[in-house]
Amino acid sequence: MPATFVVVPQWQGSGSSRAMRLQDGAEAIRGDLPASATRTVEVPLGAGDAVGTRVNRFSSIATVRERLLRALDDVPEGSMPLVIGGDCGVELGAVEHALGRAPGLAVVWFDAHADLHTPEDSPSGAFHGMVARALLGEAAPGLVPERVLAPERLVLAGTRALDPDEQRHLDEAGIPLLDPDVVDDPVALADAVAATGADAVYIHVDLDVLDPEDIGGVDFPEPFGVRVPALVAAIRALRERLPLVGAGITEFAPASVDDARADLAAILRVLSALTAPSPRNGQGSA
Repeated sequence: MPATFVVVPQWQGSGSSRAMRLQDGAEAIRGDLPASATRTVEVPLGAGDAVGTRVNRFSSIATVRERLLRALDDVPEGSMPLVIGGDCGVELGAVEHALGRAPGLAVVWFDAHADLHTPEDSPSGAFHGMVARALLGEAAPGLVPERVLAPERLVLAGTRALDPDEQRHLDEAGIPLLDPDVVDDPVALADAVAATGADAVYIHVDLDVLDPEDIGGVDFPEPFGVRVPALVAAIRALRERLPLVGAGITEFAPASVDDARADLAAILRVLSALTAPSPRNGQGSA
């Protein structure tokens, strides 16, 4: 199945003082994508307002979600949507749309951070730290998806930085968490995802899941991360086990053009793993 790339240069969900670099990161990735298979979602120019919620820039985030859902509805039948962020708040609309295509899917959340805060317990008010919890149905009104993901179908992979509130919810909800050592074993990862009972998979890649040795252009690096070869092998193993119905790559925030060039080789390897002909049937993802 061919891919359709949907570029969403949203920065309003980020808690970084350098959030607007996310637009540059999305543009850098877009430059290496096939123009005929790429479309861009327009992001509001302004930061947006909380509108009485505890979510910073809520109005812009809600607007982008609606625009992304419309763009994904226009992806041709038989093409797999691959969303390029921007901050990882863009995954709210992307996963919501994927659940409409495959209600039994699991979401593998390759991310250094759990993103399991609610508006009430978030220390920053930044939506990119709340998006996984929003996918489970707990979010500010206006950001609750129509289709909600079951907690056992959210698999955190490579996650190594959790706040106490996030750890508490993870334990209570029974959300699977696989640390970078487990991700290093692609068979173990694929087994864990298959154990959820899912019949398809959506793969989210926040680039800070990678070890800082392998990528510099992220705003919230965490040590002892996943190396690029291990991430590529993990993605391939997942695609051998389950049909891939969608994917996202987010949080690329290079400081300069030269820094972007230095990181693009790693990012393109991840893109290739997501879009190469499927090892399940030789025809691309199902």
